[in-house]
Amino acid sequence: MPNRFTSTDLDLNFSAHPVSGDVSKLTGVNAVKKSLQNIVLMNAYEKPFHPEIAGNITNLLFELESPFIEVDIRERLEKLITNYEPRVRIRDIKTISNPEKNSLDLRIYFSIGIGDVVELTTVSLERIR
Repeated sequence: MPNRFTSTDLDLNFSAHPVSGDVSKLTGVNAVKKSLQNIVLMNAYEKPFHPEIAGNITNLLFELESPFIEVDIRERLEKLITNYEPRVRIRDIKTISNPEKNSLDLRIYFSIGIGDVVELTTVSLERIR
């Protein structure tokens, strides 16, 4: 049975729709992927009146690399996504560290609603010297 999920969010890049000139919308899976990316990148006090909605994942990039940091990142993300993105069921979160480039890739495998289709979104984080 196909997944009949529909969802609409504003495109936070605030790009103009080519015909109407209004702010573009993201729909379906693209809306959820962008929402997950926003959750990953959000730091404390970036969301007005809700400082608890923050993973502070970018702050962990400056810690010494260890398996414990990767576990901490996965646990934070699972908690945030479970609490603040009700459209998603997390299947897996993988962290891929690249110390030579001072970067970390987060691969979030998820399904939407009660569907069995597994989607993937990748968020890349970099330390800036």
